[in-house]
Amino acid sequence: MFPFRRTPELPTAEEALKGRPEPLFSLPPAHTVLGNPLAGPYPEHLEVADFGLGCFWGAERKFWQTPGVWTTLVGYQGGHTENPTYEEVCSGLTGHTEVVRVVFDPAQVSYGTLLKLFWESHDPTQGFRQGNDVGTQYRSAVYTHSAAQQAAAEASREAYQQVLTSSGYGPITTAVLPAAERPFWPAEAYHQQYLDKNPAGYCGIGGTGVSCPVGVARADS
Repeated sequence: MFPFRRTPELPTAEEALKGRPEPLFSLPPAHTVLGNPLAGPYPEHLEVADFGLGCFWGAERKFWQTPGVWTTLVGYQGGHTENPTYEEVCSGLTGHTEVVRVVFDPAQVSYGTLLKLFWESHDPTQGFRQGNDVGTQYRSAVYTHSAAQQAAAEASREAYQQVLTSSGYGPITTAVLPAAERPFWPAEAYHQQYLDKNPAGYCGIGGTGVSCPVGVARADS
């Protein structure tokens, strides 16, 4: 239906599909595992974090299994197309990457702990791919929701680069960018908590085996 690029390459705003002002689908009311609402507004004591680390099915499960996480939902971020569909994102013509939105209680789990899970759950040096999954939608990214998150994510990236380099890995390609400038578009209902609904489903998430240094990000972020 959509032309696929032979070599992954991000489209410009002019090249990207235009999308639509309204979504073509709605979110389920609640998380199938945690039982809390998927859509905001969220309780005021909670914080939001967005992570792109490859196929969002396995990535979402990593985070919903973390104590202190209130809800998770998957979607598309970092591109140009409004309210994109999965097929459009997979075409490479929207500029989005697959992400997990993590809503968490900072009194129970720190942003630094989530960053550690993020880094250790994928290979951030692979560019537009994760393992056998190839395409711009699989690139590594952190979209931050505060100055504290931005500083913590940048510090953790620098610290993890040092240990990756000493282990023989190349440069980290992960983008760390403000979420306010890159809207999050929820994915279709069937993608939400996919591996809870399909326990034997595909999961392409896998890390480098290199531990991210503990304490590289502020615990009170």
